[in-house]
Amino acid sequence: MPQQMFLLSVVSMWLLAGYFPAEATYYNHPLYNRHLYNYRHRIFNHHASMDNLLPPEVPAEAEVLPPRTFHGIMFDAGSTGTRIHIYKFIQKDPAGLPVLDNEMYNAVKPGLSAYGDNPEEGGETIRQLLKVAKKTIPKEEWWQTPVLLKATAGLRLMPKEKAQALLDEVKHVFDESPFYVPKNSVTLMNGTNEGVLAWVTVNFLTGHLYANTRKTVGILDLGGGSTQITFLPKSKKTVQNAPHDYIARINMFNTTYELYTHSYLGNGLVAARLATLGALGADGLDYKVFTSSCLPKKFREDWTFGGITYKVSGIPDGYAGYKLCYHEVMRVVKGIIHQPYEVKGNSVFYAFSYYYDRAVESGLIDGSRGGVVEVRDFKKKAKEVCNKMTKYRPISPFLCMDMTYITVLLKEGFGFKDNTVLQLAKKVNNVETSWALGATFDYFHNLNIH
Repeated sequence: MPQQMFLLSVVSMWLLAGYFPAEATYYNHPLYNRHLYNYRHRIFNHHASMDNLLPPEVPAEAEVLPPRTFHGIMFDAGSTGTRIHIYKFIQKDPAGLPVLDNEMYNAVKPGLSAYGDNPEEGGETIRQLLKVAKKTIPKEEWWQTPVLLKATAGLRLMPKEKAQALLDEVKHVFDESPFYVPKNSVTLMNGTNEGVLAWVTVNFLTGHLYANTRKTVGILDLGGGSTQITFLPKSKKTVQNAPHDYIARINMFNTTYELYTHSYLGNGLVAARLATLGALGADGLDYKVFTSSCLPKKFREDWTFGGITYKVSGIPDGYAGYKLCYHEVMRVVKGIIHQPYEVKGNSVFYAFSYYYDRAVESGLIDGSRGGVVEVRDFKKKAKEVCNKMTKYRPISPFLCMDMTYITVLLKEGFGFKDNTVLQLAKKVNNVETSWALGATFDYFHNLNIH
């Protein structure tokens, strides 16, 4: 079996061991239902080896059933945009293993948090993305396709009443749709689950969760409002030296993984811009201008994040460049980010979201292929961008600030060495590197994250 199909077929362990909505029976053929029951029964009552997970023998008459498909819809409501992930699974044989066939992805900007004063308008962005789902999923499958939305740092940073109004509006939009709406279909996801489920996604897609060894890769996710680090520690000192709430346990394949994971709210790339500018929580926004040596000297404009507009500017009569910018950004990271014991080693980490986007924009990697870099490469490129702001301004006036922040976060924050290897990837096996696939697994089969 080709490697990709081998990796993707693993999803069956979650799907068939999990729960489907009672009203969403994917196969009505009595032979299929009987064997699915027997298959689940064996999984729940035999906790020994993978041999127990082999599908039962199927009578010859059941083999004439055509292949069936089913889908899952997961919305990622982030701080800077809302994304829809539509996963397609195929059941080629009633008693065989379904495979993850493909993912359809789409996104809109800005994120839901920009609609805090107008929830109905925010709900309209969800309706637009649901149109993509209707075009992607056959009409006869709509009623049995679960639709879920999980909101991240953008809504976690909002006042609770406004965030809840947005979530209520999304639930209303879901209820109007032709798709299956499970209980708790619209939720605010905590930072721990965000990091853990991203780790599940990447290690599943790279084949590490199904290997005989416990060799895995770490993940670094940099969103607009928060940033996450998650990895499987090799050293007991990492666990012993970590704050107690930085260790999470997740149960998969009758195996418990003890992960180091933490989400830093307010340390996402865009929130860090505000912190660097001194604009977080500031008042008098109508007349205040927030300046930084990380911005081009002649730059000045209104900039909106989370529905709030700020006046930002370079320092016309001052200095700009990497060293001054580095000093400014240090205040956002110093004493806030915990340094895990063993990241000073040479483990491989997958980095995505804004790590990937800014690496592409600065020319550090090719946008169509991704690439492997070392931490020192971000530092070198940050120096180049900051000392040639005029050249890079057409790409983004914030590129110096962003690249410097990433450098400081990796080196001074997490404590990575210059030679730490980072695999920058937007997709693995043509599937987005985000927590969304892991969250879909979690829906079909509770992963028991503690």
